[in-house]
Amino acid sequence: MTTVPTSGLLRTALTLDAAMSGAMGVVLVAAAAPVAQATALPAPLLVACGLFLMPYAAVLAWCASRAALPRWLVWALAGGNLLWAVECAALPLLGLVAPNGWGIAFLAVQAAAVAIFAELYVIALRRAARLA
Repeated sequence: MTTVPTSGLLRTALTLDAAMSGAMGVVLVAAAAPVAQATALPAPLLVACGLFLMPYAAVLAWCASRAALPRWLVWALAGGNLLWAVECAALPLLGLVAPNGWGIAFLAVQAAAVAIFAELYVIALRRAARLA
């Protein structure tokens, strides 16, 4: 099967991911300075992430509105979320940023959330394959 229906779990995961990504994008762009001050993460990094997340959220919302999606696209979304999770953990571990405790928590929560979305996409793909 080259497509997967966007019903049930996949639609819910896409919709929640879109809502959370969009909200985070708006917060990071609109409140970069206060978030940077609270987390000790660089404001330009926060703004760049926010500017990425807003159109990404729109793509996810569009995907959730489709009847079916190509399997490769859902795998790409899962992989992208997994990559985001790894990057959240890698930034402080590689010394690329020096967040305070709140910054570590901020990155950890993001990593956990996007890893969960990646797993939900994989579960939806496996369920669709079993039903095919």
